[in-house]
Amino acid sequence: MFRVRVNKIESTRDVDGNLGKRIELVEEREISGNNFVMRPQTDEAKMIQDVLQAVQQQMPMFPQRQQVAMPKILLFLTEQEYDSLGINFDVNQVYEVTLANQGIQFTKV
Repeated sequence: MFRVRVNKIESTRDVDGNLGKRIELVEEREISGNNFVMRPQTDEAKMIQDVLQAVQQQMPMFPQRQQVAMPKILLFLTEQEYDSLGINFDVNQVYEVTLANQGIQFTKV
């Protein structure tokens, strides 16, 4: 079992021209922020680090950490297949994925 987050949903057509959806699911991992914290050695370095953290919190255009989203699962479904699946995927929604008995099960978290 693992968790995925809906990263992107796009309208598409299959090879026969039927309307469908391309759903990109990326793996959702919990990473403790404490693993990557650098402790400054001097008072000046600590002050600079504190100022940078304050600026990053106040200005979202400066991301605190950069994430690379690598797709875990890509679904290409026609409208009929999407409706048959019975799941309304929403961007940023998290699902637990279970692989068992030659099937895939999505459970909304």
